[in-house]
Amino acid sequence: MMQVKKLSYHYKGCPEVLKDVSFDIEPGKFLAILGNNGVGKSTLLKCFNHILKPDSGEVILDGENLLRQSPREVAKKVAFVSQSVPSTQMTVHDVVMLGRKPYMKWGFTEEDHNIVHEAMHRLDVEDMRGRFLNQLSGGEKQKVMLARALAQQPKALLLDEPTSALDIQNQYQVLKMVRDICHKDNKIAAVVIHDLNLALRFCDRFLLLNGDWGFSFYNSVLDLPENLPAGLTAGQEVGKAQLVLEGKVLHSVPLVAGDTIGQRDYGYELERFWRLWPVQTEEMAQ
Repeated sequence: MMQVKKLSYHYKGCPEVLKDVSFDIEPGKFLAILGNNGVGKSTLLKCFNHILKPDSGEVILDGENLLRQSPREVAKKVAFVSQSVPSTQMTVHDVVMLGRKPYMKWGFTEEDHNIVHEAMHRLDVEDMRGRFLNQLSGGEKQKVMLARALAQQPKALLLDEPTSALDIQNQYQVLKMVRDICHKDNKIAAVVIHDLNLALRFCDRFLLLNGDWGFSFYNSVLDLPENLPAGLTAGQEVGKAQLVLEGKVLHSVPLVAGDTIGQRDYGYELERFWRLWPVQTEEMAQ
């Protein structure tokens, strides 16, 4: 469990960008952090792992306050993936090995090598382990950075707009990989994202920052029939995914017959037939 309690932050010479932000996120849940530019989404993530020092508040992960721990100890619990990936001439293997740095003393061990190779295998980048990072496409680079984060063996994954420079196919692949890691490994994941349809497709918790120090925390709800209709055709609408606050639907995306979305925790066997697809969207409720 991650608990954020009354977190506040301001940049030097500027008014507060975050004020008393509080929410809880359970293991196995994927949180989307939403809001306009400049409301503090990336700032919030950076306050979790010592990139920025909050003015006040607490970030509790499994009973321990991350803000009182050393950067080395925090790096064993929290992995951060930036929206910008450096075009450096390091091999994929060496980049992923950097995820083991918080655990190293005098050098890497056989266990470190095993963990790195397992992470590369899970992110499907093992075949490119000898290639340089600056030779890869944007989608390949993001997969390598996710593999590095996974090699840290964190309890929480923090992603700052990881899909902002990717085409639609790579956006889906990267977010699906994060969601699968989150659900299968029972990890906490949080992503700063602008696309509400992508957020509804892959995330199940939502934090909306509104720019006036305010914030709202939402759940997602899948509205599906108990019994699947017979004779379904591809593209046929069968339900909706809804962003709900106190019973009020703020946003809705239709569910259509298609591929798996793997959302087992919603209480439906969605591994079988379904995926979210933004066929049409409803206006944000006023």
